[in-house]
Amino acid sequence: MNAVVRRKRSHLELCGTGDVEGRRSTLLEQVHLFHEALPELACDEVALGVTLLGRRLHAPIVISGMSGGAAEARELNRTLARVAQDLGLGMGVGSQRAMLLDPSTASTYQVRDIAPDVLLLANIGVVQARDAGAQRVADLAAAIGADALCVHLNPAQELVQDDGDRDFRGCLDAVARLVAELPLPVIVKETGCGFSPSTLVRLRRAGVRWIDVAGVGGTTWPGVEALRGSSRQQTLGAELREWGVPTAAAVVYARQCGLSTIASGGVRGAMDAARALALGAEAVSLALPFLRAYRAAGYAGVHETAARLTEGLRAVLVLTGARAVGDLRRVPRVLGPQLRAWLAARAAPIAAIEDRETHANTSDD
Repeated sequence: MNAVVRRKRSHLELCGTGDVEGRRSTLLEQVHLFHEALPELACDEVALGVTLLGRRLHAPIVISGMSGGAAEARELNRTLARVAQDLGLGMGVGSQRAMLLDPSTASTYQVRDIAPDVLLLANIGVVQARDAGAQRVADLAAAIGADALCVHLNPAQELVQDDGDRDFRGCLDAVARLVAELPLPVIVKETGCGFSPSTLVRLRRAGVRWIDVAGVGGTTWPGVEALRGSSRQQTLGAELREWGVPTAAAVVYARQCGLSTIASGGVRGAMDAARALALGAEAVSLALPFLRAYRAAGYAGVHETAARLTEGLRAVLVLTGARAVGDLRRVPRVLGPQLRAWLAARAAPIAAIEDRETHANTSDD
């Protein structure tokens, strides 16, 4: 068993049972939607369906990529895919780094035969994409019949790992090449630390159109790494456990940069989902609740978790008078002081990077 597969198995076990959720807030609870006591709606009038990356979903929910490579990941991915197919949701696979290193692990990512209609997201780390090149990454996505590719960014996790990546140079150029050369959409995804405004501006200028914010408040990957490995890894993982930008702020930053946005990072129920959609997300993505439901009750557990999330989201739309998911963006809301503080700070980083680039262009002339 190679080191990547061993790490995947360790991550699945720790996320299934360990203390891996961040202690900082997503700030989604700072979004207060007005209640409509006279909605003049019937539940069956509410339209939860959305079109996402060319696929029609019955609800704006994506089961986020969790694993691959390890033998047990095959049954996990296929169970998630069955639920996604049955309920009309999207899903992603975990990092295909294992498949890149060892093609014999490809079967652990294969779900198209049982989920022909789902929005399926391939997944690779940006450092591996930089080193492998656009063609090999395109081949990974094509091999599983993916509709789009998630390129995940996880520098905090890598710095904590004893054997993690340390050189992140050239990653922005690698993303730009993927966007330009791949025949399918590219989603740039964080892994629990969110995005700053300046990073989002740079990604937009590199041609990126889709972001999965994966902000602070959900699974903390530095925290996961703190539960395994050497004393050094444990110490640095504890130090960086709560590092990053809260999910709610990152969603607004991304939308204000003109990016289509998937909200993830601590989305744990229908109210979190509705608040993220109200802030401008096109859909929400969850991993940990589905993983733990799978460990508890397999297909039935995942199906029930997804069905309850969908039912709860429909109820919130009724109670805000929203006939469709997009109407949530126009629902009156009150933002709490912590979120307002994060949003008030957004202009300075964007202005600074634009000033720097303007100055650089003027100097070149």
